[in-house]
Amino acid sequence: MTERALLDGLFRTAIAAAHPSSCLPQHLPPPPKSGRLIVLAAGKAGGSMAEVAEAAYAGLGDRLLGIAVARQGYGRPLRSISMIEAGHPIPDAAGLQAAEAALELAEGAGPDDLVLVLLSGGASANWIAPARGLTLTDKQTVTRALLRSGANIGEINTVRKHLSRIKGGRLAKLARQSGVLTLAISDVPGDDPAVIGSGPTVADPTTLADARAILTRYKLDIPAAVTRALADIANESPKPNDPVFASGEYKLVARPADAFRAVERDVRLLGFELIMLGDHMEGEARERGAEHARLARELQAAGRRAIILSGGELTVTIRGRGRGGPNQEYALALAVALQGTPGIAALAGDTDGTDGGAGSPDDPAGAVINQTTLERSHLLGLDPAHFLADNDSTGFFTRLGDLVETGPTWTNVNDFRAIVVDTP
Repeated sequence: MTERALLDGLFRTAIAAAHPSSCLPQHLPPPPKSGRLIVLAAGKAGGSMAEVAEAAYAGLGDRLLGIAVARQGYGRPLRSISMIEAGHPIPDAAGLQAAEAALELAEGAGPDDLVLVLLSGGASANWIAPARGLTLTDKQTVTRALLRSGANIGEINTVRKHLSRIKGGRLAKLARQSGVLTLAISDVPGDDPAVIGSGPTVADPTTLADARAILTRYKLDIPAAVTRALADIANESPKPNDPVFASGEYKLVARPADAFRAVERDVRLLGFELIMLGDHMEGEARERGAEHARLARELQAAGRRAIILSGGELTVTIRGRGRGGPNQEYALALAVALQGTPGIAALAGDTDGTDGGAGSPDDPAGAVINQTTLERSHLLGLDPAHFLADNDSTGFFTRLGDLVETGPTWTNVNDFRAIVVDTP
């Protein structure tokens, strides 16, 4: 088996373990006895989760209804549930339409109804309902600024929750007359329900002051309307002691740990030692790449055949003008640090099938590197350090033909990184 085939196989195993068809059916509740089952699905797995639910409840007829929203290219063919494809990571008018429809359905739910929320990573961008006084343009501007700043997902979602009418528990507040069950696929380090999709159905422990502090910390230039909104007490989110959450239930149906558990079995079957660094890693992608290169060299020097696994969500502080996401930047930094060390190869990819990019379903999922990466780049006249400085990892790996391109995977349990350490 080639290094590339081995790494691709591990990546496919991680994705398959988190697909809604594998993880969702056993968690679906019985339908309400007489009322409606209202499905509200959002995120990169929004369409596929709704598809699984629709098949399970096919006998409900017109008592099954709802709306699903997923990023562009991630929609699924649905019948009883409406499907919308919307912008990600920058929200758009389609996401606004989807959120307004979800809010209307939630508010109209009665005591005999069950609101089934199917949540996955990406919902923060796909459900866009600006707080009073804010426009879609305001939300797009602050999202772009946050994504470029290097802020982690928890910080980004803290700001989002205080600029929204659906995030931070507000969806549950509208649906408080009915039962609310949330089934979620986690894409965040630590699997915190208040962070997944910006927690539309759970209490929010963060505050307006926290959101303001984040904008100050990263010195972000934001619209005046956003500054006013974050000073308006009316935009404070529902807190843990709020009775609106008394009738709600929340379950995680897939986590990054579940995907890695499936991969770990394959690693052992292949005869490698497993080095698991955790599924909740954060930090600058290029810094983690350099750290992991040092670890790989140390393992090889000790004569250990191993596969190093790690997950989580790395960040990129954008200073250049290139294209790429944290997984591709990690892979490029790893290659630079390894300097062509024989016997070491790696894959870094996002399990949702897109790593950074411009919001297209054809964006790459990540990249692979091996001992020939730098040699081949030099033959093409490419300077890896220059591409890294310009945040242009996509440009670099495109020229080498080393992008990982999966297309939509219909799920999202965040980053997957594997480094194979073998004998030189």
